[in-house]
Amino acid sequence: MIMDKFMRIAIEEAKSGLAEGGIPIGSALVKNGELIASGRNKRVQEQNPILHGEMDCLNNAGRIGSYRDTVIYSTLMPCYMCAGTIVQFNIPKVIVGESKTFPGAGKFMESHGVEVIDLNNAECISMMENFIADKPELWNEDIGE
Repeated sequence: MIMDKFMRIAIEEAKSGLAEGGIPIGSALVKNGELIASGRNKRVQEQNPILHGEMDCLNNAGRIGSYRDTVIYSTLMPCYMCAGTIVQFNIPKVIVGESKTFPGAGKFMESHGVEVIDLNNAECISMMENFIADKPELWNEDIGE
């Protein structure tokens, strides 16, 4: 399967986050087939409890007006905080690397009219499985356990 270039960007963001000592979750925001911004989970790097991958990406995008014709990519199924932001901003479509390691809020987003596509991507799954095995305490902190 050929990797979508925007999911590749999200995966590279996740890898950068891991290399910085953070949690390997990356995101990319696309509008009209063009990259607007990308980001990664920086909770550890910036000591910011809400700086998840999607939140960093949206923060990096700045004010773009309407999000109605955007697509957000994330290497992992968004949590309820990020899903709430996606719903609030009327982002109509989320393309997710995987939800095997974390089911997240896919059903919540779908119940609010967001199209959720889960790629079940092996690279995303193995990246998270390895991280969770290596740093379970950091992972549990990230998901509020």
